[in-house]
Amino acid sequence: MFLGAYHFDGDPADLLPGYRRLMAGFPPDSSDLHVCVERVDGITVFDACPSSEVFAGFSAGLEFRTAIEDAGLPAPRVEPIGEVRTARLRSGIEA
Repeated sequence: MFLGAYHFDGDPADLLPGYRRLMAGFPPDSSDLHVCVERVDGITVFDACPSSEVFAGFSAGLEFRTAIEDAGLPAPRVEPIGEVRTARLRSGIEA
């Protein structure tokens, strides 16, 4: 599993509704690992793909770009993070 980050810069109060619109277009079970973090100057979305090749193709693809635009989000800074070796989450946590 490969982890990537999408950094959306701006006012989080403006970005979060767009993020929710974006996520409404993806089935809940389409992600193995997905986390949205609010920053002072934006939001960062950490998302896992099956491989670095899948991440590269998805993050540069027309479908993703169109979904971002349709949700009203600015183009993100895309950052490949690396291979996930361990992930732990306490059962029942959802924000």
